[in-house]
Amino acid sequence: MRVIGTAGHVDHGKSTLVKALTGTHPDRLKEEREREMTIDLGFAFLTLASGEEIGIVDVPGHRDFIENMLSGVGGIDAALFVVAADEGVMPQTREHLAILDLLQINGGIVALTKIDLVDDPDWLDLVEEELRSTLVGTVLSAAPILRVAARTGEGVQAIPEALERLFQDRPDRPDFGNPRLPIDRVFTISGFGTVVTGTLLDGTLSVGNEVEIMPSGIKGRVRGLQSHNRKENVAGPGSRTAVNISGVSVDEVTRGSWLVAPGTYQPTRRVDLRFNMLPDASAPLKHNSEVKFFIGSAEVMGRARVLGVDTIQPGTAGWVQVELVEPVIARRSDRYIIRRPSPGETIGGGEVIDPDPSGRHKRFSKKILSRLEAFAKGDPIDVFLQAAISMGISPLREMTRSSSLDMNTVEEVLGSLFSQGDLINIDGGDVDPNAATLTAHSGNWRSTIAKITGEIQLYTKRFPLRRGMPREELRSKLKLPSNVFNAVIERLAAENIVRQVKTLIVHPDHSIRFTEDQKKRIEHLLARFTAQPYSPPTVKECIAEVGEEIMAALVDLEQVQQVSADVVFRKSDYDRMRTTVRDLIEKNGSITVGEFRDRFNTSRKYALSFLEHLDAVGLTYREGDGRKLRR
Repeated sequence: MRVIGTAGHVDHGKSTLVKALTGTHPDRLKEEREREMTIDLGFAFLTLASGEEIGIVDVPGHRDFIENMLSGVGGIDAALFVVAADEGVMPQTREHLAILDLLQINGGIVALTKIDLVDDPDWLDLVEEELRSTLVGTVLSAAPILRVAARTGEGVQAIPEALERLFQDRPDRPDFGNPRLPIDRVFTISGFGTVVTGTLLDGTLSVGNEVEIMPSGIKGRVRGLQSHNRKENVAGPGSRTAVNISGVSVDEVTRGSWLVAPGTYQPTRRVDLRFNMLPDASAPLKHNSEVKFFIGSAEVMGRARVLGVDTIQPGTAGWVQVELVEPVIARRSDRYIIRRPSPGETIGGGEVIDPDPSGRHKRFSKKILSRLEAFAKGDPIDVFLQAAISMGISPLREMTRSSSLDMNTVEEVLGSLFSQGDLINIDGGDVDPNAATLTAHSGNWRSTIAKITGEIQLYTKRFPLRRGMPREELRSKLKLPSNVFNAVIERLAAENIVRQVKTLIVHPDHSIRFTEDQKKRIEHLLARFTAQPYSPPTVKECIAEVGEEIMAALVDLEQVQQVSADVVFRKSDYDRMRTTVRDLIEKNGSITVGEFRDRFNTSRKYALSFLEHLDAVGLTYREGDGRKLRR
């Protein structure tokens, strides 16, 4: 299913032509009928001789409503460009043509309308000649020009025939597997509830699907689908679709929102753009200019950060990062339009290069500019690699989303990138574009390894008597989510790049080495443990004897085992006591603090601390005055 959009100057007969083609007048508002001027978007459909149905979006031509026009023209497959024969090329003719060019609408048909109002054939020839000259170098340069009179019907039938030829060999829209519908109308029907309409992009919708309204995140379910006034169970990419949603009220949705499959798109307030400035723009685009950003059916205010140059001059192109006041949904290669807010003027547009950059770019960074160039070139491998580089260690499905490549292309690219070692599978998951497998670009992976080993070495240099770096402290330094950090450490441990010792991350080459003086102090301390194994020195006494760092090292080396804030045992004594307690409970059913105290000839402080420790580590549990084994 295809969608075409009208374009052209106000009062050049767009809506009248649509009615002549379809029998449906697209102007649905009372004010539009009274003023005989389209104010908002109108919709109709046409069935070609082949049986293919074509949706028609009728847009306003008046300059006061150009922004309404932009909300409907983004999803069309071709343009029905209308120029009145009695007036010829006018200001909005040129502005609409520039917009079609910026959006890279793939061709169309030019209708020279109102020929019934012109008696002089030479005038018609002059108007057509001017029109052909205007179209040179634009997306409509090869479009046929058809002379029609909508009110009399003359020449109208040639338009469906031309559409048939236009779409004959053109492939269907690709299915990227992640449906999204830019919402251009919202209304309610009694007994059915909320209905939204738009041109479905990138995927399919089915009755019963769960959906999400973005950027608000409100979820609902597809209760019904209609296309061209006909109920459907499934709607495919490129179709004008009305979606009846359950679980969402009409006041929770606005034009400019997006209907998507849950979890497939993330709202963004920042986009990287390739910006083409119109030659006749009134002034250059300066850094930090306030702009209106149009994408899909959304219109959002923002600030344009010009990258690599001081300003972008009319008729030239450049890199722009727009920071938006409200979030939008975008994917790489989406087309957009930028206007100056006051006085209102379309100044340019182009292609989204990165729909969700990680942060605000340094304006003259060569690294950033090179990355944007690589994204813009469009080679699938380069595009995916740049997405992987920009995302660090991330789920493979997120890299797929960021690359904006279709699924078949991604599958081909992944086979090559993993086999060549450009991508690293961190957690051993499936190499599937939709999988949550943690993946990294090889360069990012090497950088991560270097940072981890560097942080551990720095820590052990600072604390040479500590066995390794606390796990959570290392994670905090790396600023990685817990699941990513855990997977990374497991991978590095498997490769013997690091070792895990309880809550410590240890470099394999590091070992604690005591000086001769420190060894003497340790020997003296351990002799005290030997003399009184079940009533040993307290933690405070140990620290007073050897110092805090040596005491921490003895714990790390498992020469001593701390069981409470102030009670510590030699590790061999601790293991023997633990085994004895387990044997006594298995024999007698339980053990009390008093029984423990008597068995080991110690004080209540040591007995209570030890038993509470066994409770804490899950060996025993308390029942009444005694402890029993936890099975």
